Amino acid sequence: MTTPQIHPTALVDGAAQLGPGVSVGPYSIIEGRVAIGPETQIGPHVIIKDFTTIGARCRVFQFAVLGEIPQDLKFRGEETRLVIGDDNTIREFATMHRGTAGGGGVTSIGNHNLFMAYTHVAHDCHVGNRVIMSNAATLGGHILVEDHAILGGLSAVHRDVPPYAMAVGNRAKLVGLNLVGLKRSGFSDTALQGLKRAYELLFLSEYNLKEAMARVKQEFPQVPEINHLLHFLETSERGLLPADVREHRLNRG
Repeated sequence: MTTPQIHPTALVDGAAQLGPGVSVGPYSIIEGRVAIGPETQIGPHVIIKDFTTIGARCRVFQFAVLGEIPQDLKFRGEETRLVIGDDNTIREFATMHRGTAGGGGVTSIGNHNLFMAYTHVAHDCHVGNRVIMSNAATLGGHILVEDHAILGGLSAVHRDVPPYAMAVGNRAKLVGLNLVGLKRSGFSDTALQGLKRAYELLFLSEYNLKEAMARVKQEFPQVPEINHLLHFLETSERGLLPADVREHRLNRG
């Protein structure tokens, strides 16, 4: 078992739990109620606040701040957490905040994610696995980001973007399915053809959303990917992005 390697200028509370093989760079600050998993690398000038858990083999670059209190004015100092999974890369100046009591108390990050420079994950967000947040992308509070999602640079999330779709613009609109990404992820031809038809009915037809969902259910009663899409639409609370019919890329890729 390799003991943690802590630079002499780093300030690490004696109560912090550092797994084997952890390294902590110069001038970083790690508070006491922190747990860091094996082989994780903490770069220079990183701040990790109380009630933060980081998994194994993560890499945190300089000037990132993890586990700071929320910017929600309703926060009253309650004990909430930031929980980060394994194999995540967190680049320069990225920030991730703890949860709030009103939002469930936990901000959670899955595994194998890339958070580029200046990205922000606010209180009570839940990020899945293999997500990419490009430079300066921002999640407001209470956002769910599902597996394999990609957020472009400088984008801010407020409304709901359906699974498998692409959204572009200010203000953002749906421009089609991410067919290239779906093919790279190994989606079957059956799933792709079904999703293309479902997208047409849901976002490009003259049906209202309720009517379109009924048609999709009737045509594709047993396609898991389409069931997942329909469940997302049924449970959306923030409002769905509209489709930009002029720019949609349904048949590209």
